[in-house]
Amino acid sequence: MPPGCKGAAVAATDALRWWQRALAFIGGLLGLAPAVAADIAPDRAEAMYHVYDGGGVTATGPAVLVRKSLGSRVSASASYYVDAVSNASIDVVTTASPFKETRNEFGVGVDWVVRDSVISLALSRSNEPDYTASSVGLDIAQEVFGGMTTVSIGFSRGSDTVLKVTDSAFNERALHWQYRVGVTQILSPRWLMSANLEAVADEGYLGSPYRAARVFGAAVPERLPGTRSSRALKLRVLGAIGDTGSVRAEFRYFWDNWGLKASTIELGGSRRWGDPAKGGWLFDAALRAHTQNSALFYSDDAALETTYITRNRQLSAFRNTGLSAKATKVLPARWGNAEWQATAAYEFKRFDFSDFTDLRTGGAYAHNAHVFQIHLSANY
Repeated sequence: MPPGCKGAAVAATDALRWWQRALAFIGGLLGLAPAVAADIAPDRAEAMYHVYDGGGVTATGPAVLVRKSLGSRVSASASYYVDAVSNASIDVVTTASPFKETRNEFGVGVDWVVRDSVISLALSRSNEPDYTASSVGLDIAQEVFGGMTTVSIGFSRGSDTVLKVTDSAFNERALHWQYRVGVTQILSPRWLMSANLEAVADEGYLGSPYRAARVFGAAVPERLPGTRSSRALKLRVLGAIGDTGSVRAEFRYFWDNWGLKASTIELGGSRRWGDPAKGGWLFDAALRAHTQNSALFYSDDAALETTYITRNRQLSAFRNTGLSAKATKVLPARWGNAEWQATAAYEFKRFDFSDFTDLRTGGAYAHNAHVFQIHLSANY
């Protein structure tokens, strides 16, 4: 077995053993409480248009999702998502030429209610000129302790094909395994909390055929390990304030065997005005802060030739702050026997890189980004 494949097998086996232990633990929990009937998701249709503009990258496109029940225990969904990308990012303008491309993603899913459990199967596939990604995922959520606790487990497997538009002979593969477990607990009639843990194992070509690293000031192709193992823990608390408001706090910690460690904190709140049955409003705002260190083999300009080397700014040390606002209008009128909601959202993001140099200026790179979304949904 090649060394890269052997390392990936070890990472995937470790993640699988972790998931099996979690499954055994949850299996013990499920035997402690009587069954509580789970509910199937309501019939729903959604349409969204998004715009991302920041750091020389512009991405726009629509997304649609339709969910329909098939009897009293099965619900099916289908989704379609488009990204029309115009790319003149710092990597592109300093090492290549700006380009435009379109990514299309299709997804289907089925939810099946079995007594107090919801079993979900999801399939997705995305295509762009030089990248194809497919994934399949299975999740199980079960209510225990009289519906006060929801326990969930899940598994996904992804397969990517990496091409290069300037080299027809270039063809690489990447495989991804994700194992996840979560618990949501109702603390009181007004407060709940959740904890989610995921383990990911990656194998294959994990870099970009277009990205260059720097060694002694000279551009060289980046070289990354053929395997990666990562973990992420997310904690969330949500509470009601009065009869019309709520607050939430989230913390996520990420670490991997490439030496990356990242922390994310988000604080937010919501407030409702008016009677939803007569066309009320819901306002939401949040503040987000993210920090991470650099990977073991990241270098802005390496002074030593090493086995692995990258100048991918996403693997560098940086800080990211974001401020978002969202307004949702409950439409009072019923059209086609459906209940409608319209949402407009905006988020401002700031990225500050501490060890990634803008080659055009010689200073540390930083940029702002803006995200806009218009969303329309209907329960029918």
